[in-house]
Amino acid sequence: MSEPGTETQAIGSEARSWALGAHLSALVGIVIPFGNIIAPLVIWLTKKEADPFIDDQAKEALNFNISVAIYAIAAGVLTVILIGFLLLAAVLIFWVVMLVIAAVRSNNGERFRYPLSIRFIK
Repeated sequence: MSEPGTETQAIGSEARSWALGAHLSALVGIVIPFGNIIAPLVIWLTKKEADPFIDDQAKEALNFNISVAIYAIAAGVLTVILIGFLLLAAVLIFWVVMLVIAAVRSNNGERFRYPLSIRFIK
C-alpha cells in the first residue's frame, strides 16, 4: 500500500516532463547561488495553471529546496564548532539522493513527498 498522496494517476507525458524538470532544475544551485530555489520557482510560477500535477510537484520541489537551504545555512553556522562540516556533507548527500528519487518518481507519474521538507507554499 502506498503512502497517501503518492498514488499513481493517469498523468500526461508533458506534465511528467515538467514535474521532472522542476525537481532536477534544483541542480542549477550547484552553479548559481540559490538557483536551487529560483529554478523550481520559475517552473512553478509559469506552469502551475497548466496541470495540477505540475503545480503539486513544482511546489514540492520548491518547498524542499527552501528547506535544504535553511538546513545548509544552519550547518554552515555550526562549522564554527566543527560539527557543521559533517552536517553540510550530510545535507548535500541527502539533497542529491532525494532529488534523484523525486525525479524518477515524478517521471513515473507518482506524486512524491520529500521527507524533512517544511511546507512553506501550500
